[in-house]
Amino acid sequence: MSAFAVRRADARDLPAIEALIRDSVRGLSEGFYTSAEVESGLAHLFGADTQLVRDGTYFVVEADGALCAAGGWSARRTLFGGDVFKGAEDPYLDPATEPARIRAFFVHPAWARRGLGRLLFERCRAEARAAGFRSLELMATLPGEPLYAALGFTVRERVRVPLPDGAVLGGAVMSRPIDD
Repeated sequence: MSAFAVRRADARDLPAIEALIRDSVRGLSEGFYTSAEVESGLAHLFGADTQLVRDGTYFVVEADGALCAAGGWSARRTLFGGDVFKGAEDPYLDPATEPARIRAFFVHPAWARRGLGRLLFERCRAEARAAGFRSLELMATLPGEPLYAALGFTVRERVRVPLPDGAVLGGAVMSRPIDD
């Protein structure tokens, strides 16, 4: 079994993160989204969020010299979407009254179902707790929803995200207390 190393992502990781996102979305969305929805999501929604990297709240998991997963948390208002989707303004949240965001978890299909999502989540939860947050919120893709449910998140709202080319991606806003 490979040893996994979790570290903070930096700008040099962005090309590898973008490749990981493409591989993850294409490889793990089968049965949840059509191929047209996947490609639309990659063009208009999914991608690296460089603000997370700049904030130091985005992590990569490496094994055997390969980037096999990435994910993070945020103290900012944006709930989901990479740079290609989100707006320019991304103000900070109030930890006393608002939930931290769990953001942009992607696992390479070759490394799926080996506990990497849980590994990333525990790192993110510990950091958000240390920053004073008491709850967590995220936008789950349909393929990601089972992972988040297993991590104790519950669905607050089912959503459909319209994309510029007419595709619509289903998802779920999910939340949980930071400690359980």
